[in-house]
Order: sequence, then C-alpha cells, then structure tokens
Amino acid sequence: MKRWVSLAIVALAAAGLAWWLAHRHAARTEIVLYGDVDLRQVDLAFNNSERISAVLAQEGDRVRRGQLLATLDTSRLAPLLAQAQAAMQAQSDVVQRLHNGSRPEEIAQARANVALAEADARVAARKYERLLAVSQSSGGRAVSRQDLDDARAAADVAQAQLNVNRKALALAVIGPRKEDIAQAEAQLAGERAQVALLEQQLADADLRAPLDAVVRSRIAEPGDMSSPQTTAFTLAITSPKWVRAYLPEPDLGLVRPGARATISVDAFPNRRFEGWVGFISPVAEFTPKTVETEDLRSSLVYEVRVFVRDPDDALRLGMPATVHLALAADSERPAS
Repeated sequence: MKRWVSLAIVALAAAGLAWWLAHRHAARTEIVLYGDVDLRQVDLAFNNSERISAVLAQEGDRVRRGQLLATLDTSRLAPLLAQAQAAMQAQSDVVQRLHNGSRPEEIAQARANVALAEADARVAARKYERLLAVSQSSGGRAVSRQDLDDARAAADVAQAQLNVNRKALALAVIGPRKEDIAQAEAQLAGERAQVALLEQQLADADLRAPLDAVVRSRIAEPGDMSSPQTTAFTLAITSPKWVRAYLPEPDLGLVRPGARATISVDAFPNRRFEGWVGFISPVAEFTPKTVETEDLRSSLVYEVRVFVRDPDDALRLGMPATVHLALAADSERPAS
C-alpha cells in the first residue's frame, strides 16, 4: 500500500510540474529587467581660439538654456569689427552715390565748361581767319608763316577742348555705368559678409548653455587658450532619462513600445518611478557581462530603453535600476 501511495504522490508531483511548465508564462504578471540609468551629455567648446577671460560655472551647477558659462578676451576682435564696419559704411556711401547719379550742380558745371570751350573755340577760329585773310591779301608778306600756323593750331586745340567738354557733359547727364554700380554693390556685399563674420566671432566669444543641464565637468580655466577641439564644459542633460535594460528573446513578443513601466533603485527602496518603453532594438545581441539577470548570460537579448519620469532629478548616471513591466493590458505612453 505504501508503495502505491508513493507512486501516486510522484505522479501527482510530475503532473503538477508539467502543468506549471506549460502555464508558467500565463501565470506571470510582470517582466523584471535589470539595467543602468543613462542620459545624454554635451561637450561644449569655444568656436574661436583665444585667451579665456572668465569662467562663470562650477561642477554641479544647474544651468538654463542661454546662460553664460565662460567668455573670451575680445580686446583684439572688437577693433577688427569696428574697422570692418567703417569699410562697409564707406562702400555703402559709394554705392549710394552711384545710384543717385550726377548732382544737378555737376551737370550745370559741365554745361558751363562747354560754354566756355565754345567761346574759346570761336575766338581762336576768328583769329585764325583774320590772319589767313591778311596773309592772302598781302601775298604772305604781312603775316609770317609761323604766326599763321600757331593760330591754326590754337583753333584746333580749342575745338578739341570743346569736344572733350561736350563728352563730359554727356557722361554727367547719363550717370554711372551699370557695370560700375554692379561692381560697387559686389564690394559692398563682401564688406557686409566680413562684418557678419566678425560679429559672429564676437558673439562666439560668449560660451552659453545650449539647453537646461547640470555641469558635470569644468575643464576650462581663466588664462587657458580656447580651441574648437578642446572641451571647456561637459553638461549632463537631466531630461530625458532612461534605463538601458535587456529583454530576453522569449519575452520579446510580450513588450511593445509605449508600454508602461515602473522603475526602482536601491537608493530609494520605498519609491517607484513611472516610465514607459521608448525603444526596442531591432538587432539581437548577447547579454552584456555588466547586466545581471536571472537568466543565462549567453542567451540572446534585445536592448530596451525605458524612459523615466524624474522631476526631482533623483536618479544619477550609471545607477543600477530594476524595471517592472506589467503583462496586463498596457496603455500607450502618456503625453509628456
């Protein structure tokens, strides 16, 4: 009898174990994942190479978007900007003068020069005509050949000067050439570009926070030489934060992006942080050695990013965390 009782107990135990193995996934109410708190960081550097004059932030300071963190010495850049602005203003005046054309006074002066040249040409022509007439009436004896040639040359010079003044009057009336205006405008555009470049360099002398963050590392100090390749500050972005965990391949079909989650850390044993699944890697990998799970490390897993609501900024970079994903009907990620 005892033998039959023992066999019955073993059979019941085997049946119970088989049923548990067949229904163990259905009996689960949540998936527990293990990972570390992660966040983004920004390495800030100056765009210019110049001596650092002031550093205004310390490690641990909370900075706001646009807050001034450090400044460069601008004692050499400011005069260059003033020089470029003066050159731009001078070229702008040249362009404006060309667009305005000749002033009425300049045209009147050109007309007066034409009138004066006409009078000189008439006087020279009449003098030559009188000498020529005397020479012809006297058979060339009353006027020397030299005097006659000089009078004729003076008349020709006066006529040529009249032509020059008439051309000058025409140019004054027409105004500048289109090509000259285009060249002046191109030079003005170059001067404006130079001013814009120097203004940007002057603005870049102030290193400002690109967003709300916490100063993690202060590397630059007053007196150092800045460089675009040298980091001055390292900022830790406090939002968003996420837990980088790894989901075993058998549980991949049970989790979807947007699923709600709760996160716990050893530093706050009585507190749960709300979160949601924001990313599931499409590529499988082996479990990293730094992640401690209850499964074998050699099993295939998928990286999961579970974003965390942390308005008090209690979580720190690299802090070990436990993620609880409920297997009940998950709702989508709430609007943040």
